[in-house]
Amino acid sequence: MATEEKNRWRAKGLPCIAPLVSSVNETTVPITTEIHGHVPAWLSGSLYRNGPGKFEFGTQTYNHWFDGMALLHKFKIKGNQVTYKSHFLRSDSYKANSEHNRITASEFGTLAMPDPCKNFFQRFLTRFVMPKPTDNASVHFVKYKGDYYVSTETNLMHRVDLETLMSKEKVDWSKFIAVNGATAHPHYDPDGTAYNMGNSYTKKGTALTDADNDLACVLAAMSENYVVFIEQPLKLDLLQILTGKLRGRALNTCIYWDPHQETVLHVVNKHTGKPSAVKYQARPLSFFHQINAFEEDGFLMVDLCCLDDGRVMNNFLIQNLRKSGEALDEVYNEMCFAFPRRFVLPLHVDENTPYGQNLNTRHCSLATAMKMSKDVVFCTHEDLHGDDLREYGGLEFPQINYARYNTRPYRYFYACGFRHLVGDSLIKMDLQGKKFKVWYQPDFYPSEPIFVPSPGAVDEDDGVILSVVITPIQGKNTFLLILDARTFEELGRAEVPVQIPYGFHGVYESEVLIPQGQA
Repeated sequence: MATEEKNRWRAKGLPCIAPLVSSVNETTVPITTEIHGHVPAWLSGSLYRNGPGKFEFGTQTYNHWFDGMALLHKFKIKGNQVTYKSHFLRSDSYKANSEHNRITASEFGTLAMPDPCKNFFQRFLTRFVMPKPTDNASVHFVKYKGDYYVSTETNLMHRVDLETLMSKEKVDWSKFIAVNGATAHPHYDPDGTAYNMGNSYTKKGTALTDADNDLACVLAAMSENYVVFIEQPLKLDLLQILTGKLRGRALNTCIYWDPHQETVLHVVNKHTGKPSAVKYQARPLSFFHQINAFEEDGFLMVDLCCLDDGRVMNNFLIQNLRKSGEALDEVYNEMCFAFPRRFVLPLHVDENTPYGQNLNTRHCSLATAMKMSKDVVFCTHEDLHGDDLREYGGLEFPQINYARYNTRPYRYFYACGFRHLVGDSLIKMDLQGKKFKVWYQPDFYPSEPIFVPSPGAVDEDDGVILSVVITPIQGKNTFLLILDARTFEELGRAEVPVQIPYGFHGVYESEVLIPQGQA
């Protein structure tokens, strides 16, 4: 973006949001909320949320937002009544930290220091031991074979009791599959089959390594017949990881952005497991979340929330998130923002496919795909937005009507706008005309929007949006927001008299209603 264009969107006087990334107490006994407006009579179930809720033990503080101890939240909705409860995940990390009243387990941005009670020689030797992967599963709720788990990006997750929010057991992926970690964002087929991606720190693993033994950050998208592994030029330096404890450096310092390498989209057939011989390349980009992917007319559409720079991780250092005044404005104005984009991949490329011409023949599509060599197709994206989205800082945490439109052509998605370091608005994007609607209130910060369809819904946007909205302002309440997904107007809110920190992801689980006379 040109300098003058970037200056046009510069922020000034951002409010401090330190309370949104500060430790809170758990609320283990359900409390009643105060309803304003109304809750649709058909909405009966629970919204579960996950995210960091404790950022220090004793005198030691975590360095990164991703490091905080997992706090699980539950909003139970039934009969125009909403209750709230929360519970810290009793992970091994949480229990050890609590027992010793200090940080004993390393996290993404924080390296645990040797036990001060050990002698000098013992402390020295611990620097040669690889840090254990954390079981602080603070990212998401995921479902496997009817059970819910909380997960992060390591090989460890916890099966949880949805009623108590307590861990039933810790599960180690590596005992079942030869992986060192798995993503916190699996995909699901309509029949309930779950797909996830693991990684292995060898050249035989799912993730790809280059000659310098660096591991590329790979994330996945999924259509009806394909899984797309997207290799972005965000690298994990394996040597630095192996020597990190010796050097006193956490994992986040071992990640670097390489703008000289292109993005590669690897397409794999879901049914055969066979990867396409064609490598689809694009200019360097980074992303956290994909929106959707689907096939149509011999093309595979891949929609992502893209950033043009991968140096975003340090924006979420605790010290940055807690800044105020000009220092906070400076952090925000140096950020790269995520915008929705579509890549169109031609699926039928062979030796007869011509070179140097646009293979994307879809009507009104601005994306391009050109065969550059025998097995390389270079793709450019189409923006799924107009210039007016820049006013809202781009968007992230995208969600769709997943049950009916995942892996299929779709029209709408919902996300958070980012005129701050965390989401400060909710956005409904209409891909027909690239128009959007916004929900925004000053001093309030909404979480990832979750779409819940109305019973018997026919239209794609017939339902409600649920979002947990929090505030750093004393005297104002956190609340569960309920929006009409079609009009994006507020139906009601359930105010919670306790502080909730800004979190990551969540799921809604419906309660099966039994008609009267059939109980």
